[in-house]
Amino acid sequence: MTDSQFGNEPAIDPIDAARGDQYRFVASLLSSAPSAELLRGIAGLSGDASPMGQAMSNLARLAREGDPAAVASEFFELFIGVGRGELLPYASFYQTGFLNERPLADVRGDLARLGVARAEGRFEPEDHIALLFEVMADLAHGKVAATPEQQQAFFQRHIAPWAGQFFDDLAIAPSASFYRPVAEIGRLIIDIETRAFSLAA
Repeated sequence: MTDSQFGNEPAIDPIDAARGDQYRFVASLLSSAPSAELLRGIAGLSGDASPMGQAMSNLARLAREGDPAAVASEFFELFIGVGRGELLPYASFYQTGFLNERPLADVRGDLARLGVARAEGRFEPEDHIALLFEVMADLAHGKVAATPEQQQAFFQRHIAPWAGQFFDDLAIAPSASFYRPVAEIGRLIIDIETRAFSLAA
């Protein structure tokens, strides 16, 4: 999502690396329709018996069975639509009922303080769920210099208040099929991060 001022990346804890990978994976599926190449990669995934593993296995099965054009059509209906999609994946909308409201300004202010700018060629408002997940990925991977407390503050301010409800809505959206396990994965990430940050407090 972002261009940062920080070029030297420290060694990453394996847990933080896994966190970042999960955030970036979900962000990639929420920012645009997956390519045929990405769907082939997803089709090869396998999961264990955990809730996350089962959601990954379900997603892999749908990627194997699905057609890229059908998944692209699903993405269009969910997030773009004619006029608007079934869902508006923005913090402002979920927190105020309107787009481009105070939550967007708050995100922009915190991104500026972290030294993060929107990447060239990206035009969505910064409170889009995919962009927020990309920021969390960059924080977890050390691509943006931030303390654990700053990571926690960003998550609790900009993601925790609304993202769980967004994923719940995505799971039951009329057009959702491939995106139902994506919603489950996203919701699990929110729940796991919420518990982890509460233990670290």
